[in-house]
Amino acid sequence: QVQLVESGGGSVQAGGSLRLSCEASGYIYSSTYLVGWFRQAPGKEREGVAAIYTGGKSTYYSDSVKGRFTISQDNVKNTVYLQMNSLKPEDTAMYYCAALRGILYGGSWRNSLNYNYWGKGTQVTVSS
Repeated sequence: QVQLVESGGGSVQAGGSLRLSCEASGYIYSSTYLVGWFRQAPGKEREGVAAIYTGGKSTYYSDSVKGRFTISQDNVKNTVYLQMNSLKPEDTAMYYCAALRGILYGGSWRNSLNYNYWGKGTQVTVSS
């Protein structure tokens, strides 16, 4: 059973930076996983922020974070990171990482329904 644990959230002022971590356990050896970061603010729908395939180089970003956020991974540690720079108050949300095993064919990485495994989330608060 895959388990995901997020960390690194906190409170920062606008323009600041945070790095979120998503540590995975229970991965099946030599399998590929798509790991995505999602966020959800109160009263809003869950939004896909970024995604990456384990062991690969393909990365995906939403338009709202492109150029400010960077997703990366350490395959030895089974950890995916989300470096968030130039943070804005509208980035305030609970951030979740999610994973699905395999290659996503014909579906969108942004669709939370495509993911099988979820962490419990880490809160990011950006003040103006």
